[in-house]
Amino acid sequence: MMAALQEKKIAFVGPGVMAEAIIAGMLRQGVASAANIVASGPRQKRLDELSARYGVGAESDNRRAAASADVVVLSIKPQVLHKVLPELHGALSPEAVVLSIVAGASLQRLREGLAHEAVVRAMPNTPARIGQGITAWTAAKTVNEAQRAAAREILQALGEEIFLEDEVYMDMATALSGTGPAYVFLFMEALVDAGVHLGFPRRVAEQLVVQTVQGAAAYYARQQGEVHLAHLRNQVTSPGGTSAAALYYLEKAGFRTAISRAVWAAYERALSLSQNDKPQPPK
Repeated sequence: MMAALQEKKIAFVGPGVMAEAIIAGMLRQGVASAANIVASGPRQKRLDELSARYGVGAESDNRRAAASADVVVLSIKPQVLHKVLPELHGALSPEAVVLSIVAGASLQRLREGLAHEAVVRAMPNTPARIGQGITAWTAAKTVNEAQRAAAREILQALGEEIFLEDEVYMDMATALSGTGPAYVFLFMEALVDAGVHLGFPRRVAEQLVVQTVQGAAAYYARQQGEVHLAHLRNQVTSPGGTSAAALYYLEKAGFRTAISRAVWAAYERALSLSQNDKPQPPK
C-alpha cells in the first residue's frame, strides 16, 4: 500500500454502480480512507446511500468536488459526458490526475474537454465489484510516474489490471473484457434454461451451471500459458460421445461466428461512442 495515496483526496464524479465498486474495493484493500473520498452527482438519494454505506463525503456540485481533489474518477455514463465536461472545464488542480472509466471517451476528448493534461483512461468490468475484475487502461504521455502509480493502485483494488501502451486497444478491451461478463451471463442463462427444459429444478440447474463455469475457468487459469483452450476442449470430447454431439451442433449453429460478431458489434458501438469512423467488419 502506498502511504501517499492514503493522503490523496479522491472525487468520484458520477456515483453509479462502478463508482461504488471502486470505492468498496479501495476501502476493502486499505488503498484509501473514506474521509478522503467524496462522491458527486445530481441524485441526492444516491449520494446519501453511498455516504451511509461507506462513510464517504457527498457533494451535489461536480465542479466543487473535483476542484479540491488529487484524483478525479470520471464514472459517469457516456451519454452525459457532453454535459459534465463543461462543468469541470478548467476546474482541476494542475497536479491532479483524472481516471476515466467512461466507455468510448478518448484521451484527446477528455483532455480538451477538461482543459487538463494528466488523464488516464480505464475499462474495468463487473467482477470488479467483488475484487475479481480485469481492467485495461492507458494514459496520456503527460501523466507522470507518480500519477500512473496512483491510478494503478486504485485499479488493483478491483482485481487484475493490464496497461496498454496504445490507446487503440481500449475500444477493443471495452468489447472483449468490459462487455464480456454480459456474454458469460447470457451463456449461463441459456445453460440453466436448457437444464430446466431437461427436467431439473431451476435451483439445481443453476448450481450445476455456476460451478461448471467457475470450475472450468479456474482449471484453465491454473494451466494458462501451458496449454491451448482447444487442448482442454479435446480432453473432454470423446469420439462419438456426448460432448462431440453437443459441439458438433454448436459449430453447425454458428456458435463461434455469433460470438465473434457480437464482440465486433460491441467494438463498433465503442468506436461510435468515441466518435471515430465506423470500421469495416472482418471478412
